[in-house]
Amino acid sequence: MDAIFFDARVDDDTRRKQLYQGQLFVYSAGPSSLGLCDHARSMIADAFAPRDPRTAQYDLPVEKYAAILAELKPAFIHHPKSKQFIQGILGELGCDPHKTYFDVPRMRSATHGDYLTTGIAYAFHPHRDTWYSAPFSQINFWMPIYDIEPANSMAFHLRYWSQPVRNGSREYNYDEWNRTSRKTAAQHIKSDTRKQPKPEEPVELDPQIRVIAQVGGLLVFSGAHLHSTVPNTSGYTRFSIDFRTVHLDDVQSRAGAPNIDSDCTGTTMRDYLRASDLSHLPEDLIALYDTPAPEAASGVGTGR
Repeated sequence: MDAIFFDARVDDDTRRKQLYQGQLFVYSAGPSSLGLCDHARSMIADAFAPRDPRTAQYDLPVEKYAAILAELKPAFIHHPKSKQFIQGILGELGCDPHKTYFDVPRMRSATHGDYLTTGIAYAFHPHRDTWYSAPFSQINFWMPIYDIEPANSMAFHLRYWSQPVRNGSREYNYDEWNRTSRKTAAQHIKSDTRKQPKPEEPVELDPQIRVIAQVGGLLVFSGAHLHSTVPNTSGYTRFSIDFRTVHLDDVQSRAGAPNIDSDCTGTTMRDYLRASDLSHLPEDLIALYDTPAPEAASGVGTGR
């Protein structure tokens, strides 16, 4: 990775090729991204009323805080307006709505200090999304809902774009995660015992880069980038939104970023919805990516 493009005037085909090479793109807030953030802030304010959501952690027991998030976040994900704003964002960025597929937008939160860093507010260790059964053509979109600063943002660990990291992705299967782990997120408050792919060797966090966008500003990057949640020392909770896309042509041709260290099974491909009509990817294309878990492939346990 050797460049960050700000408000780049390139078509989507060119942008995707550069993203697959590790470049980062940043876009100023547009009508739809601002609309999505306004929509999210309204839901957040209602959920935490009468408190300021950014400082509510100082007034609430952590169990109550987690319970609020457990209702708020799914409500945001499944609200029809959330998908409509994503469709608008993609259109404003020049994506072909008939070939671009997106997954539902997720609301993330990162509280100050160690108040809540597990489960429903998981603070992500250094990871690649491709360790979590994501395709190598996955493009990530991330935006802050409130103003952020370097002390409550996210970090990219640039040296690892081309340097493998020994990790636990070989034990991860997305379908199994959905069956057994996703639905228990709100139960993990003091610690998080769910098995997730993590580095199995020391990761040098520096050099790193933290991109500070304005509210509704979009950070766009490959799912193969190693990135992490910054330990929040700002005094304020960070709320953000992220979603992901794949392009039909790249799915068909198996285009994407290089795989240097991912060994997971299963696929997230069933999560994607076409921007034009919210239909799913064809099953024959999903099947190209849906590798079985080792136990399923052999019929016996592997001991992993």
